[in-house]
Amino acid sequence: MITLRVLIFLPSAYKSNRALLALIHAKLSAKTCTKVGFAKYRNLHMYHPTTRVLAVLELLQTHGRMSGAEIAERLEVDVRTARRYIEMLQDLGIPVAAERGRYGAYSLGQGYKLPPMMFTDDEATALTLGLLAARRLGLADAAPAVESALAKVERVMPGALRGRVRSLADTIALDLRQPNIAPPSEVMRALSLAAQGQHRVRMRYQSAENEVTERDFDPYGLAFRSQRWYVSGYCHLRRGLRSFRLDRVLEVTPSEMHFERPARFDVMAHLADSMKQMPRKHAVEVFIYAPLEQVELQLPEDAFLLEPQADGVLMRGRTDDLTWLAQHLSRMSYTFEIRQPDDLRTALREHAQRLLAMAETRLAPA
Repeated sequence: MITLRVLIFLPSAYKSNRALLALIHAKLSAKTCTKVGFAKYRNLHMYHPTTRVLAVLELLQTHGRMSGAEIAERLEVDVRTARRYIEMLQDLGIPVAAERGRYGAYSLGQGYKLPPMMFTDDEATALTLGLLAARRLGLADAAPAVESALAKVERVMPGALRGRVRSLADTIALDLRQPNIAPPSEVMRALSLAAQGQHRVRMRYQSAENEVTERDFDPYGLAFRSQRWYVSGYCHLRRGLRSFRLDRVLEVTPSEMHFERPARFDVMAHLADSMKQMPRKHAVEVFIYAPLEQVELQLPEDAFLLEPQADGVLMRGRTDDLTWLAQHLSRMSYTFEIRQPDDLRTALREHAQRLLAMAETRLAPA
């Protein structure tokens, strides 16, 4: 494991990061050897690394309060092992408070602050890839912020790790198409904070027809989809779930009014379903005689609702362009039946005639 030059403040008894690492390592070694014997220690130690004990500190500082089960899930260990990590930190004088009972949890003592400690190779790689992806997500202020963050991270890295991180930044290309219009960063920050805290906002929004409206809105979550940023939640003006493009949000005013987000609300799933059912000119139904997983590979992503049935898949949805749909259907490898509208049959027939005409066309030799 390669660590960054450590940015850490410890209790007065442990004035260097090496001291803390050595103590944790010694405790792990002693306890493990005592319980399983030296012969098994080498393999078992791989599942109880010192970095996981330090990771408990990061989790508690980030989340404030976590149960033993939550810590165990994050570290991919059992609850008993997570409890042992907590006890080890307490033995080292780090003020980890334990609340007993069914809903008990752990938290750092009030006022105790622990700056970021260390990055392993995998963590540095994940951080770099995340910053590179942020460049492509179309945030108005992302590009300079990404460059600044990468430069700061690199400054504190050991030489070997710095070289590996730079190789990622210089050679990796991500297939994330940038949106045509970048949403303002302040809009995203305001809505994400409101969604996290479950606080209602007052929002001014400009529609595609340039109509400006104001509404009270409970933001449930934000999502990046089809090259655009969206926010989904409960709209008090329309009295129902709605999704809005962030680049059309003119102003967001937070309030102290609290709302309750529906349990297990999936913003991406809601956004996908709402896009499939957007009001468009033509209602479409096509039955495709093929398994669902094959149909999904041959149709535009999330363009239509697909309902598995006994002999195949029923495709339902709406479109403004029947010629476009006829072109996609003509590419399918499976038999299909158009149920509605009749105009789609006409569009498919006309497309087939164009293809036949092109097949018969012969260019005169030069």
